Amino acid sequence: MQFGNPLLLADIVRAALVEDLGRAGDITSAACIPAQRAATARLMARKAGRLAGLAAAEAAFRLTDERIRFTAHRHDGDDLAAGEAIATVAGPARAVLAAERVALNFLGRLSGIATLTAAYAAEVAHTRTRICDTRKTTPGLRALEKHAVACGGGLNHRFGLDDAILIKDNHIAVAGGVRPALRAAKAAAGHLVKIEIEVDTLDQLAEVIAEGADVVMLDNMAPGMLAEAVAMVGGRMRTEASGGVDLTTVRAIAETGVDAISVGALTHSAPVLDIGLDIAVDAAG
Repeated sequence: MQFGNPLLLADIVRAALVEDLGRAGDITSAACIPAQRAATARLMARKAGRLAGLAAAEAAFRLTDERIRFTAHRHDGDDLAAGEAIATVAGPARAVLAAERVALNFLGRLSGIATLTAAYAAEVAHTRTRICDTRKTTPGLRALEKHAVACGGGLNHRFGLDDAILIKDNHIAVAGGVRPALRAAKAAAGHLVKIEIEVDTLDQLAEVIAEGADVVMLDNMAPGMLAEAVAMVGGRMRTEASGGVDLTTVRAIAETGVDAISVGALTHSAPVLDIGLDIAVDAAG
């Protein structure tokens, strides 16, 4: 699985390198390592998990020094065993070390998201329910983190406020209710824009069914109420469960028959997957 926009990727990785290299660059490597020294390194999985972020890691090395050769041994979306080699990096030793931390930060963070997403997806694999992400992402890294969710077997929810209408409880309160909010949204939406609305009671859901929407978000409902809500909808629109979701509850939520479950934890609480870089100075260096 490849990241879709190489221009966006380069901008994100470049910003991370600028942050890390600062005004003077890697003064440690410049002080300790001769400029002509070459090195070869391997990116290694220290723990088992799902790989994501390989393109970001490669970009970190290549943007630091175009002479670096990056050879991938695995692909985004692959499952990794502990101790498995992910890629080999070869080139000027100073540049390899200068890019190391940025490359590992992207790989560890994104692989952690993919690994957690894969765990959620496994819990619901016996159902037709799909796991979705949210907008609870690291500022500036949303596109990469949503790519990592896809690598883990999840689906991407909207990328931002501009690509779908999602009417939440605060919108409903300000608009004056479910029906006024939906009517206003339908009047404003383009013909390709979908409309989703959040409800937390069955009475609100009845209003949505009467008025019509593309998707209804069933917020913080217990499994019994969720099952009743799915039955009420009867396939008229897609159903999404949200709130109170973790690895201990997601199976029961999926078994209510909802189409999707959105999980903020995929991106805001995923532990980093431990990935390291093992380096060796070239014999000729």
